[in-house]
Amino acid sequence: MAVITASMVAELRAKTDAPMMECKKALTEAEGDMVKAEELLRVKLGTKAGKAASRVTAEGVVTSFVSGTTGAMIEVNCETDFVTKNDSFLALANAAAKLVAEHNPADLAALGELPYSQDSFGPTLEEVRKGLIGKIGENMSFRRFKRAAGGAKIANYLHGTRIGVLVEFEGDETAAKDVAMHVAAMKPVSLTSAEVPADLIEKERSVAAAKAAESGKPADIVTKMVEGSVQKYLKEVSLFNQTFVKNDKQTIEQMLNAANTTVSAFTLYVVGEGIEKKVDDFAAEVAAQVAAAQGSAA
Repeated sequence: MAVITASMVAELRAKTDAPMMECKKALTEAEGDMVKAEELLRVKLGTKAGKAASRVTAEGVVTSFVSGTTGAMIEVNCETDFVTKNDSFLALANAAAKLVAEHNPADLAALGELPYSQDSFGPTLEEVRKGLIGKIGENMSFRRFKRAAGGAKIANYLHGTRIGVLVEFEGDETAAKDVAMHVAAMKPVSLTSAEVPADLIEKERSVAAAKAAESGKPADIVTKMVEGSVQKYLKEVSLFNQTFVKNDKQTIEQMLNAANTTVSAFTLYVVGEGIEKKVDDFAAEVAAQVAAAQGSAA
């Protein structure tokens, strides 16, 4: 049987906003599987458990660079929040975004081979990264980047250093900037409902089916309930269907039409998204150390 620690319960509560005891029960039933426990809570407690979901975090920054119709955004990770404020680390991240925009590297390996010198390290970006690891005493890495250079205009928005958005558009710059800020706030997964990834739809359908089955209603009604839930989800996560954060009387699509503006693509980066961050069980560590000490003394 999996050991359910207080830190695991706290993490699930932070992700779902569910009561502590419900979180513990879900983790116990899921045998410690955080993803499965979250789905169990959504089935039992409804959409509330998913509304307050927070993305898994790791430390680092998102930076961007835009010049004309070329833009780039990159996520650079490190071990602690302290390093995200280090001038040398920030200079490295900003330089990497500019190099992506100007040189269009094929992948992270190619990015690392680009010429760059900083803090007496070089002559490549990778050598600077390695040098700063030794200087600062903390590991750091380039995680992912996006380059936009398809001829469209580029709007970018950084919410602090942890959330970044690139929007490719034609039309009004103010409207495009508003879209970028909206994306940072509402975190859509696609432009339209038709573009929502199939795996996300199936996950939502599975949760909806489990909830509907508990209603005890006839099969045909259950089917309609499931499809209704899925359609509602598709509207909630597709950009054009979302209610504009600055005007709840308009969808994003309506706002863009009013501004004679079209958006062809967007990219959203949230620092640490999808990275499992190790949570230490301090009490368990202390207990283990005490037990080890007592064992050696005996």
